[in-house]
Amino acid sequence: MQRRDFLRFALLTPLAASIPLAYGETAKPSGTEPIPDGKPHRFELSHQHFLLDGTPFQIRSGEMHPARIPAEYWLHRIRMAKAMGLNTIAIYVMWNYLESEPGVFDFTTERRDFVRFIRLCQQEGMWVYLRPGPYVCAEWDLGGLPAYLLRDPSIRVRTKDDPRYMQAVQRYMDAIAPKIAPLMANRGGPILMMQIENEYASFGHDLDYLLRLRTMWQAHGIEGPFSISDGLGQIQKQKTYVPGAALGLDGDTDFEAAQAIAGEAPVWMGEGYPGWLTHWGDPDFQIGNFTATLRKLLAEGRSFNMYVVHGGTNFGFTAGANARDDYANFEPVITSYDYGAPINERGEATPDYRRFRALLAAHVSHPLPEPPPPPPTMAFTQVIARPFASIWDNLPVPAHTVKKPDPNEILFAQDHGMVLYRKTLLRGGMLNMEGLRDYGTVFSDGKYLDYVSRVNKPGLHVQHYVDIPQPANGAGTTVDILVDSFGHVGYGQAMYDFKGIVGAVTLDGEELHGWQAHSLPIDEAYVAGLPPMNENSTIRPGMFFKAIVMLDKLGDCYIDMSDWDKGYVWVNGKLLGRYWRIGPQQRLYCPASWFSRGRNELLVFDMHRVTPTAIRSSDRLKW
Repeated sequence: MQRRDFLRFALLTPLAASIPLAYGETAKPSGTEPIPDGKPHRFELSHQHFLLDGTPFQIRSGEMHPARIPAEYWLHRIRMAKAMGLNTIAIYVMWNYLESEPGVFDFTTERRDFVRFIRLCQQEGMWVYLRPGPYVCAEWDLGGLPAYLLRDPSIRVRTKDDPRYMQAVQRYMDAIAPKIAPLMANRGGPILMMQIENEYASFGHDLDYLLRLRTMWQAHGIEGPFSISDGLGQIQKQKTYVPGAALGLDGDTDFEAAQAIAGEAPVWMGEGYPGWLTHWGDPDFQIGNFTATLRKLLAEGRSFNMYVVHGGTNFGFTAGANARDDYANFEPVITSYDYGAPINERGEATPDYRRFRALLAAHVSHPLPEPPPPPPTMAFTQVIARPFASIWDNLPVPAHTVKKPDPNEILFAQDHGMVLYRKTLLRGGMLNMEGLRDYGTVFSDGKYLDYVSRVNKPGLHVQHYVDIPQPANGAGTTVDILVDSFGHVGYGQAMYDFKGIVGAVTLDGEELHGWQAHSLPIDEAYVAGLPPMNENSTIRPGMFFKAIVMLDKLGDCYIDMSDWDKGYVWVNGKLLGRYWRIGPQQRLYCPASWFSRGRNELLVFDMHRVTPTAIRSSDRLKW
């Protein structure tokens, strides 16, 4: 059983009745809870307890990721978590969202100012549990590691034994540690504890790697306390517990067995799952059942981190993927990270929120604040998106001429987007593209033949072969393979998930050499430079479409792409995310701030459609 499948099963299982009380004599704390007030506080791991200023302290944490939440809604989401009865916010920091190229860091634009988010937590009287990686998983592209690492095909990640990787980690820590250190509780900030890496026992067994990371943080003046988080079985097998660290169990509930590993350090639920992630092609959005587990945790005074209290959205190219260790069973994550969380994607309280709030209100000694209302919604009248530009008329030049179709990362230093491979064949036959990642459309002399897919889901089949017809004359036939990528695998051993075509392309078993390759990053700069079509433009699958939406008021909405096939949506030049007809997601959440009063442009790239099609709006993720 895969570890992710096991955790999904485990979250539905109530806590074992044999677990002893470990966090105090009463299930309901007395007095007013301490809050981050700008004064230094002492947070310690001692006698199997979390101690705050010498007193046992129960962490009631809910996780949310600033990178997945519009910055203007950060305060709202923090207040929602507080009103539910939590006292801590857990935060992943995604390395690759901050460093786009080696040494090129951005801590201010869009949703990147994690320091501001932490300060908002403190402002609202919420403590912080910080999880800065360098690897985080989180169903995020490459688990948060920068995809530029894959430009070196021999690199090994998540190991102390590859100096190229460790130098990149050092650069990342050098950039963020000076921002984190002043925010630690012992210096008057809200951060109680730092996690070392994430779920490492599910990947490797080198304890010295984790110890090295801890030493690197300490060298920057961050003394901890530190934690690790993983499945109990993996930790027992790999023996990767960091001595003295808090031991967080992800989905597992055998705290007694974990305590035998942690000794005097506290054991807690590092990730408890009220919901679950959803992949493209799943029959429906995933949900969970956390009520019984939460009730038991509260009755026993056990600290916990709810993963997630609010999921948010995988804007742009940020959604990751899962696969088996042999790269089979590739499952890309949808654009929504709603996760079945108690606070849904656009900040509304769900029935789970109300159930959890009632349990927490009965547990704490102080009255809970009222939840803030969700941001307003809006809808726009159905619009028709019409052909605007053809990708075939906008191929970057010059093309690379390559012996074989290597991956995007190596050919172009391109982390996401698309690539076109082109070759003239003098005969037809069965074209095999077994190394294509992740989805491609194949053309012969401009005529669409078929798709090639790495994803195996109902309504879709994995296929690597396309029958190329015999050329009509002696000049041969021009074969185009337009390859689109999903996010890089972010969990397990399949993390060297190069995109494009990563293996030989053969025709009736004979390997083909001598390809032209065009880089198509379809990033915001590329899209901004698209010229509109004219009477000479190429009409075939691989088209951009544009629609204009006029608005006299602003609000959040979901953009309904159920009439479309597979592609991407931009709102006023910003990439919202991916859509795909196989679902289950057909609607993409768009915050009000992405719109403007008056004229708004919706741009769509679809891999299959060539005719005008409708775009609608809704106020919810699904019907």
